[in-house]
Amino acid sequence: MNDLETRDLEKAIERIWEIAERLGLDPYPLRFEVIPATIMYEFGAYGLPGRFAHWTNGRAYQQIKTMYDYGLSKIYELVVNTNPSYAFLLEGNTVLQNKLVAAHVVAHCDFFKNNAYFANTNRQMIDAVSINAERIRRYEFQHGHDEVERFLDSVLSIQEHVDPHLSMRRAVDRPESAEDTETARRPRETPYDDLFRLDAPSPSVESPPAARRFPEEPEKDLLHFLAGHAPDLKTWQRDIIMIVRSEMLYFVPQMQTKIMNEGWASYWHARIMRELDLTQQEYVEFAHLHASVLAPSKRSLNPYYVGFKMFEDIERRWDNPSEEERRELGRPGGEGRAKIFEVRSQESDASFIRNYLTRDLVKELDLYIYKLEGDEWKVVEKDWEKIRDMIVASMTNFGNPYIVVEDGDYRRNRELLLRHVYEGQELDIEYAERTLQHVYNLWRRPVHIATRLNDKDILLSFDGQKNERHIA
Repeated sequence: MNDLETRDLEKAIERIWEIAERLGLDPYPLRFEVIPATIMYEFGAYGLPGRFAHWTNGRAYQQIKTMYDYGLSKIYELVVNTNPSYAFLLEGNTVLQNKLVAAHVVAHCDFFKNNAYFANTNRQMIDAVSINAERIRRYEFQHGHDEVERFLDSVLSIQEHVDPHLSMRRAVDRPESAEDTETARRPRETPYDDLFRLDAPSPSVESPPAARRFPEEPEKDLLHFLAGHAPDLKTWQRDIIMIVRSEMLYFVPQMQTKIMNEGWASYWHARIMRELDLTQQEYVEFAHLHASVLAPSKRSLNPYYVGFKMFEDIERRWDNPSEEERRELGRPGGEGRAKIFEVRSQESDASFIRNYLTRDLVKELDLYIYKLEGDEWKVVEKDWEKIRDMIVASMTNFGNPYIVVEDGDYRRNRELLLRHVYEGQELDIEYAERTLQHVYNLWRRPVHIATRLNDKDILLSFDGQKNERHIA
């Protein structure tokens, strides 16, 4: 970008911010940086600038770069949920493209600030991941790069199995004592003081009494359980598990609200851009970009498209309710804008789809279930409620299998028993067996997972030497 283009973009961003505030958006302060494509690939691969290095991030970097180089995809937006927020604009974009990105990310920042699922995220996460990366680099120096990387391989293989509601649930289950209150009030003296404190004392690594269940209730947060209870881990290894867990918890709200967040940003970028003083050529370019972002996909849900159409539909229905809706639901009309702000604040993708995806929208968005029969795609499911429920079910645990710790003292031998909460979707057995090997590296004793396959209960096991399958 030359100086003239830079000044044009700076003025446009100021104008975008003014329009956004006038329309009712309330974002965090936002800092924009224009960066080259290579840096954008890196941020896209790592999710946050400054995170610890691992070979999986290098693989993601090469995938993003290859797709970009061959013109198969392009990163238009990258925004970080912090306070202040950071948005990165691609140096190779046109000025109009970066104006569109700026309008889009302002709405993202409003969503980050005001959606309930983001309420407990770390708003200083860029600083936190830099500290985490430095700790891991120190462990690599002390214990060897290969050993730390192998351990990270095992932890990252199960990184999705965290529970963002763990601390809240334990606060309800366990009354707060005076000691808890005093500990919570005690100021942190270093970034590491609360390493193993998650609103509750760290679990003891001692064996529980034989008469008690261990854990007392199935535990969804596998990383938290392993960090607290794996018998033979060293302190640095427990620290790495907690680092991965804390960073995964930061990303969970984004996984829970992908459709809403992208739909909200698309809804507002369209309205903000229409109020800018654009030339005819810029309007044509904007229309083309907007249409490409919202283009429906035949193979998967486009979150930008589905979210955008749903917010527009909610606004329309609350602005101009039918006579039946006026009578049965008490909608007076004219409340569309207030309603979408309410939805933005309270819902996740699962509740958003469950509560606001209608029969008419399923038809308009062509969300019917298709199956390839021969050379032709045919509709195999038209019941809109079943389709809605299937979409919601696919969002359970962010699309990953729902796994819980069933018994940390299985067969009274400190073996680990996991259970797949089966809801009609079978595990990929070979993938599960490979993952069990990684769990064994963390638990250091035989590990098992109970699941269902071909309508039969089976137990997958790994004892450190071989995988076994047992039919119950």
